[in-house]
Amino acid sequence: MDRNCYRFLSRWPLPAPPAAVYTALERAEDYPRWWPQVREVTRLDDATGLVTVRSLLPYALTFTAREVRRDPAAGVLEIAMTGDIEGWARWKVTAHGTGSLARYEQVVDVTKPLLRRFAVPGRPLFRANHRLMMRAGRRGLLRYLEAV
Repeated sequence: MDRNCYRFLSRWPLPAPPAAVYTALERAEDYPRWWPQVREVTRLDDATGLVTVRSLLPYALTFTAREVRRDPAAGVLEIAMTGDIEGWARWKVTAHGTGSLARYEQVVDVTKPLLRRFAVPGRPLFRANHRLMMRAGRRGLLRYLEAV
């Protein structure tokens, strides 16, 4: 495996109906309101946006997100990413018990020079940083869904 390639999988059980979760997740421009590590989302057009994220470690990642698939019936949202990271990410929202399960998959290559330079020694820290970001995102989405 390429030392600059990362595969992530997160599962967020949520006590809200799948339609409500999907609606919240499809509004990427609102992510900074509930996900602290998503610092900025700027819409460039109907299918593209510029995103900046920063978690605990002292670096930010900026990338262009382009919608690849939006399928409310299947509960799927998928983007292609280019910039400091290149690859794809996908949400899949399904019914789960009395609520939902939001499954997040991401496969990316890191292109940011600083992160590439520290690819081997930094990998465990980069993965832990991502876990912290995802944990905070789930907590933020829970609060957001309770408020709407």
